[in-house]
Amino acid sequence: MNLLKRTTFKIALIMFIGIMALNISSTYAAVIETDSKSNSTVTTNGTNTTTVKSPPPSAISPSINASNSDLCTVGVSGAVQTQILGISGGKTVRDMNCERLKLSKTIYDMGMKVAAVSVMCQDVRIFKAMEMAGTPCPFLGEIGTAAQEQWDKEPTLKPEHIEETKKDDTLKTIGGILLFLLFLI
Repeated sequence: MNLLKRTTFKIALIMFIGIMALNISSTYAAVIETDSKSNSTVTTNGTNTTTVKSPPPSAISPSINASNSDLCTVGVSGAVQTQILGISGGKTVRDMNCERLKLSKTIYDMGMKVAAVSVMCQDVRIFKAMEMAGTPCPFLGEIGTAAQEQWDKEPTLKPEHIEETKKDDTLKTIGGILLFLLFLI
C-alpha cells in the first residue's frame, strides 16, 4: 500500500512540474509587434439585390389527448396550409357506442336488466338483431309480443328512422364544409 502512495505522489509531482513549465514558457514568450498604417478609398457603382429565404409557413395541428380509458372520446385534429393562409384545429368526438355499452353495463349491474336491454336497443344493429331473434326490444315497459305491437304502431320511434335523419344532417354538414374550402381555394 505504501508503494502505491509513493507512485501516485511521484506521478502527481511530475504532472505539476510539467504544467508549471508550460505556463512559464507561454508567459515569457517573445512578443512580436508590427505597426502599419494605410488609407484607401473604394468607389462602387451598381445595384444590390437582397433575397430573403424563409422557411415555408406551416399549420401545425394540435395534439389532443384522451388517454383516460374510462372516457368515451376520440381526439381528432387536422391542418391545412396554403402559401398565404394556414388553418389548424382539433376537438374530441364522443363515441356514442362506447357510452351506450358503459351505460348498459352499469344499469345491468344495478339489477335492471330490461332497462339495460332498452339502452342497447338504441343501436340500430342491436334493434334489428333482437327483432330477427324474435325478442323485440322493450317499448315503454312492455316486453315480448306486447312490445312488438307497440313498435308496429309507432315505427317513427325505431332507431333506424332516427339514424337516417342523423345521416342526412351529417351529409349536409360535410357538404357545407367542402363548399367553404372550395371558396378558400
